[in-house]
Amino acid sequence: MEPTQGDYIVIKAKDQGVQVIGLTRGQDTKFHHTEKLDKNEILIVQFTDHTSAVKIRGKASVMTKHGTVETDQ
Repeated sequence: MEPTQGDYIVIKAKDQGVQVIGLTRGQDTKFHHTEKLDKNEILIVQFTDHTSAVKIRGKASVMTKHGTVETDQ
């Protein structure tokens, strides 16, 4: 079985303290990784065998191959 190599997304913090939380894949979804971004910091993430979702708290721009989404706060 080949590893899952998913899409990349780019998250740019618009304020201090934006939280990015990686969620696990499988029957029980759990938090497995957390990052805190300062204003104007950028994080590039990829969906993998272990990461099926990303939760973002705070004001940020999220750039994907489908376009850019701005969080509301």
